[in-house]
Amino acid sequence: MVAIVKTVLLLFTKRDWRGRSNVPRKGGVIIAANHLSWSDPLLFAHFAYNNGRWPVYLAKSGVFDIPVIGTIVRKCRQIPVHRGSTDAARSLKDAEQALREGSCVIFYPEGTITRDPEFWPMGAKTGVARLALATGVPVIPVAHWGAQELLPYGQKKPRLFPRKTFRVIAGPPVDLSKYAGLPMRSQVLKEATADIMADITSQLADLRGEKAPDAPFGEPETRAG
Repeated sequence: MVAIVKTVLLLFTKRDWRGRSNVPRKGGVIIAANHLSWSDPLLFAHFAYNNGRWPVYLAKSGVFDIPVIGTIVRKCRQIPVHRGSTDAARSLKDAEQALREGSCVIFYPEGTITRDPEFWPMGAKTGVARLALATGVPVIPVAHWGAQELLPYGQKKPRLFPRKTFRVIAGPPVDLSKYAGLPMRSQVLKEATADIMADITSQLADLRGEKAPDAPFGEPETRAG
């Protein structure tokens, strides 16, 4: 699987990866990133793998039912998300266990591809903050740019030519020390989530050389996923 994916990505994409030293080579870690395209997971898996980490994603449970693909996803140790069911919270428990066992779990805190017209991050769900505070593992904020050019949202056919550059910048761990020991109430989780997203957005602004919006697009009153 690695050989196939890496070969395809090396053929059709160029890379501009920065901050790679900020990704720990061992131990449980959360990588929190912005979400631009359905091509993100493959492109980002390449980044994580080349930095010595096996990428673990939370994927929609329906993916696990697709012939062949479902088998591959299971063997790659990905975590199913059972949305809209009594098992929905189980995915976070599975992710927590994976983190305690030393895995690198990759999250898109927004929960879906951004709908911001200028591709800035939206308001996020609080699941990442909940896991970070529960486990104490570092959260590495990562911004990326270019995936939306390879496979724009709503399209099924990738734009392979000319070759697109996948740009990534990984920052130092988000400082969540002020939340240590606090009960994981809604307000605490919202504030910790906001700190994580602020770091991601700041890095994306640096990557793009532009000023980020003052407030996230469509920020919800409650997104507790």
